[in-house]
Amino acid sequence: MSITEQDLVHLRRCVELAREGIEAGDEPFGSVLVDADGEVRFEDRNRVAGGDETRHPEFEIARWAAEHLTPDERAAATVYTSGEHCPMCSAAHGWVGLGRIVYVASSAMLTGWLTEWGVAPGPVAPLPVQDVVRDAVVDGPAPELVEEIKELQRRRFG
Repeated sequence: MSITEQDLVHLRRCVELAREGIEAGDEPFGSVLVDADGEVRFEDRNRVAGGDETRHPEFEIARWAAEHLTPDERAAATVYTSGEHCPMCSAAHGWVGLGRIVYVASSAMLTGWLTEWGVAPGPVAPLPVQDVVRDAVVDGPAPELVEEIKELQRRRFG
């Protein structure tokens, strides 16, 4: 599947949420959960500045979906995100049975940028979603929005 104009609408919201994160002194990541009918059901941004490094928006989406959606609704939903899921978020996504993932920038892109800026790697290996979740349906990157995400990441880490 390829990224559609409707996908880009939701990805732009993810970029806005990432911008809100950086402006709040947090890391610039944002994510949106959209159901099969195209309705936004949940959205969030990174909230790790308080010291809990698990407060990623993709992980919060998985928690919310497990509590509020049926297994069929979760499987039919799409998670949009500014950056490809980390392994923790990928695992949460897989365990609760969420559907398609669409991201702006890949983990490989982020890793390359951090290396370019001299930022030490984090404690978790940056694995592609498909290396964590069997049969994951993943689309990305979204070239139209990559530079915006790179600039937000540079503001935080560069």
